[in-house]
Amino acid sequence: MDIDRNGLEVLPRDECLSLLRRARIGRVAVSVDALPAVLPVNFTVIDEEVVFRTNPGAKLDAALANNVVAFEADDIDPIYHTGWSVLVQGVAREVIEPDQVDEMRRAPLRAWAGNGRDRFVRIPTHQVSGRRIPPPTAIATNGGTP
Repeated sequence: MDIDRNGLEVLPRDECLSLLRRARIGRVAVSVDALPAVLPVNFTVIDEEVVFRTNPGAKLDAALANNVVAFEADDIDPIYHTGWSVLVQGVAREVIEPDQVDEMRRAPLRAWAGNGRDRFVRIPTHQVSGRRIPPPTAIATNGGTP
């Protein structure tokens, strides 16, 4: 297991993808008028691509412009001070091929924020990285935290 300079476990690609497949909420970072915007999305992973539903707006505009975006999902345990984070970077693209759109509609991916989110965006996972905050190896006997 690799450890980075901050003491975090570096996750291999297959574990990153496995964690993404279990998560349901993530954030996509796009550029809006030359400023960064980070927007929550519910998503799924299909054929090693992050896929989310959207409607016209910043997320779809980024996909239509074939912009590089960042996508992140994570999970944190506030009691045990552990957790993980996975980052995907890639060119967002709108899914427009009818057979692929049909596949996306059958996926376990429903819009949470209202109706009308009938457009699909995918982000390839060619660039994926992840880190895990490891569980503490020892807990102080005086009831303190490690």
